[in-house]
Amino acid sequence: MSQQHRIPADAESSAAVVTGETPPAYRPAQIDDDGARPAPTAAPGVEQAPARDQAEEKSGKKRRLQYPPAPEPLTVPVIDNHAHLDFRDGEITVSVQQALDAAAAVGVVGALCVGYDVASSEFSVDAAAKHPALKAAVALHPNDAPVLAAQGDYETAFARITELARHDQVVAIGETGLDFYRTGEAGIAAQRRSFEDHIALAVDRGLAMQIHDREAHAEVVEVLNAAPTLPSAVVFHCFSGDADLARLCNANGWYMSFAGTVTFKNARALREALAIADPQLILVETDTPFLTPHPYRGQPNAPYLIPQTLRLMAEVRGTSLDSLCQQVMFNTTQAYGSWT
Repeated sequence: MSQQHRIPADAESSAAVVTGETPPAYRPAQIDDDGARPAPTAAPGVEQAPARDQAEEKSGKKRRLQYPPAPEPLTVPVIDNHAHLDFRDGEITVSVQQALDAAAAVGVVGALCVGYDVASSEFSVDAAAKHPALKAAVALHPNDAPVLAAQGDYETAFARITELARHDQVVAIGETGLDFYRTGEAGIAAQRRSFEDHIALAVDRGLAMQIHDREAHAEVVEVLNAAPTLPSAVVFHCFSGDADLARLCNANGWYMSFAGTVTFKNARALREALAIADPQLILVETDTPFLTPHPYRGQPNAPYLIPQTLRLMAEVRGTSLDSLCQQVMFNTTQAYGSWT
């Protein structure tokens, strides 16, 4: 039987979020009299934001664009460690407030809104300034660094990131790092330089750092080990390594943020890493709108789906869900500071 959990009275929407049903804000518009469904319109502040491809990245198959049903709420609150609230997906768009309301209704009481270029970093800072449940991270994505460098625009773009990093609501530099999946050898030098610049910026500002690491584990570790000083907290966003990388993170005190990928059927190595991760270094994220947890893989993702991932994580860890949530919330404040 569905249990009804209402959004707090001070939230923008008074609609109820019901376990087993897609939250109202994430449901597509009704079909009109002509039998057509209205085209999605951008939520305020995201008119120019990119939209996720409607086909699977590797297979090219068309994705199911409906948002999943709401999971059973958590009883101990947590924070979504990594979300792109400006990035659109599915058949509808929601405002930042609607996303936060739906998340809060299932026990996800805040999120780190993460930048990947100048525009998204500006969006993240602006959103965090307007919404107390949000904090911001700013950076240039590693895949963008070679492009910016080739255009002669890297210095200008990084100068803007440096300026944004001074904002009170910015608690991290990210996402930065290395990505050898999309960028070939010709772009590695520019990626590495950008990564080093972001590390130095995080150190200078006394901020945490969120790392994007795709098919570049050894090289990311090499850059970290070569840095004169590391940031106050190093976070592997969407941790994708195996048990060996987890042991390395344990030894160095680097945080591992697990996303919906840990629930995928073919993610045995990732679950092995989670099983041995130091409990004080575990975080959780959505990477909204990507990496939706099983059994909704490929559908749009949103912060309200964090409980789906956490329940699997608790099972892998052999601990209670409440204990894991309490630990994750503590870790979040250790990495970024108080969320209030």
